[in-house]
Amino acid sequence: MDEVSHIDALDKKILSLITKNARIPYLEVARECNVSGAAIHQRIQRLAKMGIVTGSEFILDPKKIGFHTCAYVGIFLDNAGLYPEVVTKLKEIPEITQCHYITGGYSIFIKVYTRNNEDLKYVLGEKLQAIPGIERTETFISLEESFNRQLPLE
Repeated sequence: MDEVSHIDALDKKILSLITKNARIPYLEVARECNVSGAAIHQRIQRLAKMGIVTGSEFILDPKKIGFHTCAYVGIFLDNAGLYPEVVTKLKEIPEITQCHYITGGYSIFIKVYTRNNEDLKYVLGEKLQAIPGIERTETFISLEESFNRQLPLE
């Protein structure tokens, strides 16, 4: 059975509130939903157990901690069978924040944050190209993130 079928209107309202502000107190969520704090706690625990809610985290602003260059890199592999080994090596590069196995021309698409373009050049030339199995890369520098949001709950 589909996970979404286990989500009722109260769950959706709770999810809407906590995705807008992960630090919102359970009692404030309870007031908004007209239920007890214990009910909210139980619902959030159930949603976490179902895997719908995964963790809570503080989001760092890359620019405010000195990472001014954001780039997306399409990676061409010598052989698609090398994917697991390449991903293991990519995980060792801290500047890579996302990695996707994709369809289309590339095999892998990654998101990279570096302090500046010179650091990006180093990551591309010295770290990525040193990984066996990577044939070549194509890089796109992000000029501005226009928005970044959660999926809507309908």
